[in-house]
Amino acid sequence: MSSHHHSHDCNVSNHTHHHSHAPTNYGHIFAIGISLNIAFVIIEAILGWQAQSLALMADAGHNLSDVLALLLAWSALWLGKKQGNDYRTYGWRRASVLAALINAMLLLIAMGAMAWEAIGRLHQPNPINGMMMIWVASIGVVINGVTAWLFMRDSQHDINIKGAFLHMAADALVSLGVIITGLLYVFYGWAWLDPVMSLLIAGVIIIGTWGLLKQSLHLSLDGVPESVELDKVRHYLLSLPKVTAAHDLHIWALSSSEIALTVQLIMPTPPNNDEFLQELTHKLSHDFGINHTTIQIMRQPLNKACY
Repeated sequence: MSSHHHSHDCNVSNHTHHHSHAPTNYGHIFAIGISLNIAFVIIEAILGWQAQSLALMADAGHNLSDVLALLLAWSALWLGKKQGNDYRTYGWRRASVLAALINAMLLLIAMGAMAWEAIGRLHQPNPINGMMMIWVASIGVVINGVTAWLFMRDSQHDINIKGAFLHMAADALVSLGVIITGLLYVFYGWAWLDPVMSLLIAGVIIIGTWGLLKQSLHLSLDGVPESVELDKVRHYLLSLPKVTAAHDLHIWALSSSEIALTVQLIMPTPPNNDEFLQELTHKLSHDFGINHTTIQIMRQPLNKACY
């Protein structure tokens, strides 16, 4: 005899706890970030062309990749809210994990390209328009800094938002490097500092993005999310009265902010009402942030139980 219990995804009350930190106004934040960045790209490209500065034009190209990163994260967030159907039962939730993965890869490729360009320039430093660089980069620090700050609050809970945050923070750092380079060039005429600074910044960003790449790859392969310790969940399940074993315990990320669990609990004397399961789902949601649980209760394990 086995009884199944599912916590329903369409049940709104189920989502109240762990998601209360995900604000609903992300549409506005993304719209602001995208508009600011598009405006900046246009200004930077025009000024860079006028100043004959390859650095500024390259940076404009890099900032264009930011607009794409923000659009990617925004569309993933929007897709994740679409209801599932018979063809795609989880809907598009996993899109947010994939967006974080693509974002990390784009950022690493962009930094690799910047480092490559910088190495080429070390051999042949170009004369640069220092004052123009300083002014344009200052606008960049403000725009990217403000956008990054808007995403910072939830970057800990949602790797898709973290991807957008890292992209913006990386750019604010690049612009800051450009300001310092421009200032030193104006005062000392050190043209070699431009490529050296670019290499340093690329290094810092690659190290910072590596974690996001690992985490998003881990989740897209159905790994256990960082916020949950499977051992603790197993220990909790085995500590429940009348539970003799917990088989087939799986914990994975449905999206960049939702976690699912399935388990088979062996209870020689199963409870005769749903109170045990209601208490259990509440506890898993409240203590571990796991909101989508499927629990199977059996008197004895199946012959071929997976451990």
